[in-house]
Amino acid sequence: MKKKMGLSTQIFAALLIGAVIGVLIHYVMPSGTIRDKVLVEGILYVMGQGFIRLMQMLVVPLVFCSLVCGSMAIGDTKTLGKVGIKTIGFYLATTALAVTIALASANIINPGIGLDMDAVQTSEVAAAAQSTSIVDTLLNIIPKNPIGSMANGDMLPIIVFALFVGIILAKLGSKASTVANFFSQFNDVMMEMTMAIMKIAPVGVFCLIARTFATVGFAAFKPMLKYMGNVTFALAIQCFVIYQILLFIFTRLNPLKFIKKFAPVMGFAFSTATSNATIPMSIDTLNKKMGVSKQISSFTIPLGATVNMDGTSIMQGVAVVFIAQAYGIPLTMGNLATVVVTATLASIGTAGVPSVGLVTLAMVLSSVGLPTEGIALIMGIDRILDMLRTAVNITGDAVCTTIVSHQEGALDRNVFNRE
Repeated sequence: MKKKMGLSTQIFAALLIGAVIGVLIHYVMPSGTIRDKVLVEGILYVMGQGFIRLMQMLVVPLVFCSLVCGSMAIGDTKTLGKVGIKTIGFYLATTALAVTIALASANIINPGIGLDMDAVQTSEVAAAAQSTSIVDTLLNIIPKNPIGSMANGDMLPIIVFALFVGIILAKLGSKASTVANFFSQFNDVMMEMTMAIMKIAPVGVFCLIARTFATVGFAAFKPMLKYMGNVTFALAIQCFVIYQILLFIFTRLNPLKFIKKFAPVMGFAFSTATSNATIPMSIDTLNKKMGVSKQISSFTIPLGATVNMDGTSIMQGVAVVFIAQAYGIPLTMGNLATVVVTATLASIGTAGVPSVGLVTLAMVLSSVGLPTEGIALIMGIDRILDMLRTAVNITGDAVCTTIVSHQEGALDRNVFNRE
């Protein structure tokens, strides 16, 4: 009997086929209404964005319910506090490390030196230049109106409110069993809905990738190859060296096995370019393939999708050096230290949606007096890099979750080692 292709394999196949078809559309198909309006901006755009919207539709109720259930299941506030402090400490440490790697590699590679500014497309307005101060970011963590935050999709206030609800429900125990059961059952409903939507993931992934390559082609990359190479190199160091060393040091698990088992989630994150869309798939993969307790992952993964943006921080670190060099503005050691702190804090307020890193980049550039117009230099090719950094972001969340789960005695090593 013929073995049915698994969802992960289907997503990878869709990714590769979409890339090939996109390149063929860009270079082989003649430009005109059929190609540009009907196929690229019509069919591929609508189906790709339709899939992203279906995933976004799930994010708020899924994150809210999984965090309520996660904090409720951990139950003991002392344990929850311990898990929370470990998780946030790990996220902040790896983000600061990521920015440092980005700045160090950029100062060696010098991506902005010798750049022909005329060759770079800067026609797009740097609309990303609206930023929030660090003080406002910290205050915005506390929701004025939780329902309003849910309506607007502001993840940090939602997380705070969900944790509060979960802790109170755990404390009340049987007194609030009806409400606790409601959240548990609603969480099951959301997981089931997610699995139903994931069945059409290969189609969505194909359309997203095909449109990206059909629109961008290779011409836009040429003048920016040094910058792209720098970002990709720093992302690879963070993902395949730093994370895997941390995983081995803290858990003694096989990093190669981890990468192999988590690769489908990375592929999905790459194609959708949104950390939030991968939350259900990450939780499911960590539980079924790595033996990570859902109690832990339903708390750390949604949190990581909002506060742990190492890939985004790497892009921002390299972009700062690139823009400074392109405009001929020297950066001092003090400036570089400021970038590490600002990019780390900016990543906490970053929503897990496509290209949001460009918005917080404005805040990082302003902190060292660089022109925010420089964002327009990298806008044209940011989509591809956004896909890569999303894959790194969610890998960081998964490594942290595995480490915390191991330390809390909630990791089944037999499941992890199973082929």
